[in-house]
Amino acid sequence: MSIADIRTDYTQASLSEQDTDADPMAQFARWFEEAMAAQIREPNAMGVSTVSADGRPSSRILLVKDFDQRGFTWFTNYQSRKGEQLAIHPHASLLFHWLELERQIRIEGRVEKVSAAESDAYFHSRPLKSRLSAIASAQSSPVADRATLEARYAQAEAQYGDQPPRPEHWGGYRLQPDYVEFWQGRASRLHDRIVYTRAPDGAWQRQRLQP
Repeated sequence: MSIADIRTDYTQASLSEQDTDADPMAQFARWFEEAMAAQIREPNAMGVSTVSADGRPSSRILLVKDFDQRGFTWFTNYQSRKGEQLAIHPHASLLFHWLELERQIRIEGRVEKVSAAESDAYFHSRPLKSRLSAIASAQSSPVADRATLEARYAQAEAQYGDQPPRPEHWGGYRLQPDYVEFWQGRASRLHDRIVYTRAPDGAWQRQRLQP
């Protein structure tokens, strides 16, 4: 079979304007609960795309750790490639893809660091080995080999034991959305797309897009 012949017709559900909440964050919460109920593996996994100084986009999969009216929060190394890019261009896009439900959610907006208190609280809630890994790894920097990385981990473990401190270069980001699109797969590629855009006064405007 040719790659061009691989296709699936989406028939599980539909999405109308009447089906959606006036608030995109409430609508996201509803869909996220449905993804949880469907027992999708890591429903909080999302693609995060950033842009370099010369306009080159890059994407990776991260885990959202919180969402509320303030936006979508994740945690990482501020000195990583994405951290460096966000320091230059503090905007990003997120993509949730729940294939089992034939759904996508696209989110765009401005990104800012969360408070040190929020970063501390989340860091100390992580499993011990994950905290040590955050100290040992200079994320996105070259390393000679796996043995060197494991030696750095062992060094952090010996130095800090079971009380590793949060590194100053590790913490949270929050994306404040100004664009949220809910995509429901439909038959014959005639998909449903309901998009919310934030007006200058902060109000959300909702409309349907063609597939």
